[in-house]
Amino acid sequence: MIRVALDVMGGDKAPEEIKAGALMFAEELKKAKKNIHLILIGTESALSDLRNHRLSDYFTLEIVRDYLPMDIKPTEALRRKESSMYIGAQLLKEHKVDAFVSAGNTGALLAYATLVVGRLSGIDRPALAVPIPSLNGFTVLIDGGANAEVRPDYLVQFAAMGVEYARTLGKSSPKVGLLNVGTEENKGTDMHKLAYQMLREKLGPAFHGNVEGNDINLGTVDVVVTDGFTGNVALKTMEGVAKLISHTIKSEAKKGIDGLIGALLFSRVLKKLKQKLDPRTYGGTFFLGVDGIVVKAHGNSDRVAIKNALKVAVQGVEKDLIKNLEAQLERWK
Repeated sequence: MIRVALDVMGGDKAPEEIKAGALMFAEELKKAKKNIHLILIGTESALSDLRNHRLSDYFTLEIVRDYLPMDIKPTEALRRKESSMYIGAQLLKEHKVDAFVSAGNTGALLAYATLVVGRLSGIDRPALAVPIPSLNGFTVLIDGGANAEVRPDYLVQFAAMGVEYARTLGKSSPKVGLLNVGTEENKGTDMHKLAYQMLREKLGPAFHGNVEGNDINLGTVDVVVTDGFTGNVALKTMEGVAKLISHTIKSEAKKGIDGLIGALLFSRVLKKLKQKLDPRTYGGTFFLGVDGIVVKAHGNSDRVAIKNALKVAVQGVEKDLIKNLEAQLERWK
């Protein structure tokens, strides 16, 4: 049985949308008859309405006394050991669950993942790995927001984890690119130039070289390595563009008969485009480098995003992501 813990109190729309996402997931478990069980972590007042629920065979309630606000500082979060997020991390550390999902504060979750769950051998900083839609299926962006400042050797570690994650998702021989302001070897800061040399030495022909922001969606490479500050800005920019495209299509369809006919003719294409660009489709991203499956859902996650984040966590367990990462890191020593 796969056991997945969910922080019901984490996220801008907690606890109601988080609970709704968990119930959607449980409904799918019932239909598919999968051997997966949820542990829902939250306060008594948040979870009381789930007692004796018709889907209660698919989840267990873990009652806690505390939860973290979205604007909490990581240093303060570490002191609140009765919070829903801390308890989830502790359950994962003690192997009482196989994965932990939260839409709560990113910094707090990173602190718990690093200091409570623990890091894999050879990893200094865990990183967020995000699959981005591209012309070649997807591109793994790492780091998506965990580490605002990095050293060149961190980027090499990110590359190792990104390569293995891309393999897990189906890429046979992933190519790696370093996100920069130009493709020439001498572009970027001194840190970028040193990282370029280290990546070329470590990866050999698997290192494509520098890539630019547009290469992420073009699928020029399979893994794009960057610091968390730049990676998060890139992610939020792409989310904004996706919303712009969706809004523009809807607006044009309402303007007249031509727009309406066009929308009807391309309705299937537009539906697929919307699904591909919708960040809820991916639901959550892994904190790679942690000695356990930790999935960070978007802070603004609704029920659909939470359901998909739970699917991401199960996928990580089913595909032995941690063991594969350990083997990859051992090869890179």
